[in-house]
Order: sequence, then C-alpha cells, then structure tokens
Amino acid sequence: MEIPLLSNIVIIFGLSIAVLLLCHRLHVPAIVGYLLTGVVAGPHGLHLITGPCEVELLADIGVVMLLFTIGIELSLQSLVRIKRPALIGGPVQVILTVAAASLISRELGLSWSESIFIGFLMSLSSTAIVLKLLQESAVFHPKRFVKGVPI
Repeated sequence: MEIPLLSNIVIIFGLSIAVLLLCHRLHVPAIVGYLLTGVVAGPHGLHLITGPCEVELLADIGVVMLLFTIGIELSLQSLVRIKRPALIGGPVQVILTVAAASLISRELGLSWSESIFIGFLMSLSSTAIVLKLLQESAVFHPKRFVKGVPI
C-alpha cells in the first residue's frame, strides 16, 4: 500500500537536503533554499509532487511553525530595545511591499481588490522571511542592541 502524502514528503525532504547543501556551498541563506525547493518540486516546476492539496496543507503548517519559531526567538524585552526600528521600519516595509506587489499584480491584469489582497499576502510572507534572515545573520540579535541602538 502506497501513501501518496508520505512519498511527497520524502521527495520534498530529499530535494530540500540537496538544495540546502548547494545553498550552503554558495553561501545563500537557508530560507532561499526552501523557497527554491518549493518552486522546483511544485506543480509549476518539475511536477515531482503528485498531491498538491496535501502539500499545501503541509506548507500552511510550515508557515505557522516558522512564525512560531520567530515568536519564540523574539522576546518582549528585545522588541522594547529596538522599538524605533521596529515601529518605523516594520510598517514602512509592509506599506512598500503591499504597494509594489499590488501595482505589479494590477499590471498583470488583476482587479484592484485581488491586487491588494496579493500585496498583503506578499507583505506577510516577506516580513516573516526578512525577519528570519536578519535573525540568522545576527543583525537582529537582541544582544547587539543597547537601549534600542545597534552596536
């Protein structure tokens, strides 16, 4: 008896290990490797995944886990220390991402409501990715800030 979801998980894990090894050799962040794995294995890539609905469910769980780990690593004290960059930079990044993604979506022929929705989706995912990249590169590490000022 073959379980399609299990074979899809094995394909994704195997491909992600290969892509992550390549990214590590090229000094590319791991999150980029995960995104490349999804593009390559997905239905618009090499068609390695046979059950996109199950994989979408796993992707949703993966996003929740990513946000959960970011939340665990970011304490309230470190957020208070960097309140100015977080309170100014965060909204600016979200607004610029929403505007850029909405305009690009609109140029591709989508309605304004669909374009704005896509803009907010891209804003949410880009915020999580940028925060994770900053944490991995130690730029956003709480110990690097003294009274809200980077050291």
